[in-house]
Amino acid sequence: MARPKPVTYGLYSWTPDYGFRYIHPANRRTFEWLEPMGKLFEKIDETEDWILLRYDEQQFKVSGELFTELHDKPPFSFGDLVEEANPEPGRPAHRGLISDVYWNEAQHRASFQLVEKKRKVKRVFEAEELRLG
Repeated sequence: MARPKPVTYGLYSWTPDYGFRYIHPANRRTFEWLEPMGKLFEKIDETEDWILLRYDEQQFKVSGELFTELHDKPPFSFGDLVEEANPEPGRPAHRGLISDVYWNEAQHRASFQLVEKKRKVKRVFEAEELRLG
């Protein structure tokens, strides 16, 4: 039985100004809506022509030319169940699934957004503000 490939994390610095040749035709509209700048992707597969990126529950075929691999693995990834480590006094801790992973290039660190009870929490959390739930 073949071993699963390790997940590679990276950035895909595409904007509509680049044109659509970097995005597979089947994924153009949804990838543009995602606004990929500053978001951390999982590279889950590649062929000669395309790489397959995952962001939350979506997958996108894109050209490998604009993908920049990050060697730092984020402490949490899509679908991880987490909870707020130190909620404000008198307020219950936020608890939910990681839905968005943002990358701050200047600080070389990820931040995270959660879905709690089927709704996105407006706040974006730093890694140290969360723990696995």
